[in-house]
Amino acid sequence: MYPSRFRYEAPSTVAEAVAMLAAADGEAKILAGGQSLIPMMKLRFAAPAMIVDINGIGGLDYHRSDPDGTYRIGALCRHADLEKSAALADAQPTIAAAAPVVADPLVRTRGTLVGSVCHADPQGDWASVMVSLEGAIVAQGPNGRRSIQVADLIDGPFQTVLAPDEIAVEAVIPAARGARAGGYLKLERRVGDFATVGVAVSVEMSGGSVARAGIGLTGVGPATINASDAAAALVGTALDANAVAAAAQLAAEAAQPRSDHRGSADYKRHVVATFVRRIGAQIQRSEQEAA
Repeated sequence: MYPSRFRYEAPSTVAEAVAMLAAADGEAKILAGGQSLIPMMKLRFAAPAMIVDINGIGGLDYHRSDPDGTYRIGALCRHADLEKSAALADAQPTIAAAAPVVADPLVRTRGTLVGSVCHADPQGDWASVMVSLEGAIVAQGPNGRRSIQVADLIDGPFQTVLAPDEIAVEAVIPAARGARAGGYLKLERRVGDFATVGVAVSVEMSGGSVARAGIGLTGVGPATINASDAAAALVGTALDANAVAAAAQLAAEAAQPRSDHRGSADYKRHVVATFVRRIGAQIQRSEQEAA
């Protein structure tokens, strides 16, 4: 099936793109990687009157650490850029763990982290990673820029709180309060498939205990789930087996899966708990090896 007719614009600056969105009165869509938008248009699940292609805007393809430890990922940074980064594992281990398992190699060469988060697919990988890291999206509109926590950005399946005339220009992860550790595990039927279950865990270790923790869940609810109670169970602990087991149980309880052809709801909750325990064990091993 072919998409409906649409007007195509290719601005050279973010300000131009914002002006085009404002003029379109809610009938425009941003094209960055296009790995979610184009299939939806071909199936006519989306039929925007205008496409605003931001690929010609320079300076949005970065991922870097600021001097204070804040990590920034531009709107045109591809999944493959993160996957191939040699420095990412030390700076952002949860992102480094997720990058190689996002979709498939073809999608990773064009898709973007920021675009994936703003697509708000309940089975998308990056939103749960960003939730676990207390990350935010910076949006630019006619009245300037604002920062939106990813936990607050997603308003439902495929819905965000972004205004029709706003562009998400970067993702921001706050500086760690200690040594950052974490991981991402995903159950999929085959390579490139949507996640049956995905779990992102991020912790910051200081003085032998967890100073901050975050757990995000993918594919087990109508939107990305912030398992905040599960994460809180890790804070102040040495990430011992009992603490990890308690967090795993709370994460499973926070999940809201439905039984379908991929598995029963009970099975998916079991996978959530198993993944939390596995990531906890991985972090423990890494801490012991580094000691």
